[in-house]
Amino acid sequence: MTNNSTYHIPVMLNECLEGLNIQPDGLYVDVTFGGGGHSKAIFEKLGPKGRLIAVDQDPDAHKNAWEAPNFTLVAGNFAYLKNQLRLLGIKQVDGVLADLGVSSHQFDVEGRGFSIRGNAPLDMRMNPSAGKTAAEVVNDYPEAELYRIFRSYGEINNTGRLVRELLSARSNKKIKTTGDLRDVAEKCAPKNKEHKYLAQVFQAIRIEVNDEMDVLEKFLEACSEVIKPGGRLVVMSYHSLEDRLVKNYMKRGSFDGEITKDFFGNILKPFSEVIRHPITPSEQELEINTRSRSAKLRIAEKNGE
Repeated sequence: MTNNSTYHIPVMLNECLEGLNIQPDGLYVDVTFGGGGHSKAIFEKLGPKGRLIAVDQDPDAHKNAWEAPNFTLVAGNFAYLKNQLRLLGIKQVDGVLADLGVSSHQFDVEGRGFSIRGNAPLDMRMNPSAGKTAAEVVNDYPEAELYRIFRSYGEINNTGRLVRELLSARSNKKIKTTGDLRDVAEKCAPKNKEHKYLAQVFQAIRIEVNDEMDVLEKFLEACSEVIKPGGRLVVMSYHSLEDRLVKNYMKRGSFDGEITKDFFGNILKPFSEVIRHPITPSEQELEINTRSRSAKLRIAEKNGE
C-alpha cells in the first residue's frame, strides 16, 4: 500500500490526522478518496478492529484502492453519505474527513476539461458519466442563469460583460473546448490578472456543473446525523464560498450564519469548533505543493452525550 502522489498530493496530511483524533478501534470516513493519500494515512493508524470507509464518485479514483477486510471504497457522491453508510449497516462513525474541490489528477488530465490550459472538451464533471457538461452550461443556459453562476460562484465583477461576450460567441458557433472558452473570457480579463480571472470563470462553471454548493450543504447536514457525539468533522476547502458554508455551519449551525437559540439562550448547533480559526499550509508545504496555497482546514466536534 503506497501513496499515489502522482495522482494527488494530500494537503495538510498531519493536520487532518490530528484533527480527526483517530482511535485505533474507531470507524472513520474519507468522503474524498482521490489518490488515497489521506485514506492510507488514516488506515495506517487503525488497528484490526478499526474500519475505514472511503467515498468517491470519480471512477479514476477507484484505481487507487487496496484490499483489506476493514477498508471499503464506495462509488458515489458524498451528498448521500447517510444512505451510503446505511447500506453498509452503519449508523454512526467516529470521524469524517472531506478534502473539497478538484484533485490534481482531475486538473492534469486534459480531457476532463478542468484546467484553463490546453484545448480539451468542455466537460468538468467529477463523475464523467453523470449530469450536465460545462459545454451544456455555456451554450444552453439563458442569460440570467449565466449571470447568476458567474456572479455567485465566480465572484466576477464584470459579469455583465462576460455574459454578453459568451452570448455573442455562441450565437456564431458552439463553445466546445476549454480553448474556446478561454478565448472568450480573455477579452474580459483585467490586465495583468488574466490567470486569476480565467480561474474564476472556470471555477464558476465547475461549481454549477457539479452542483457543489448544494452537495456540500447536504453533506454537512448528513454529518450532523452520522457522527457520534464527541466525534470529529474535518473539512478542507479551497475557495471562499465553500469555506463560508463550512465556517457558518460549524460556528453557528446554519449555512447563512443565522443563530438559533433555545429557551436558555444556548446556541442550537450540531458541532462546536475545535479551533476558532482555520489552519493553513506551512511555508514548507507551500514550497513542495503550490496547489495547497488556498487551502483552509476547519475542525469541529459533534455536540451531545
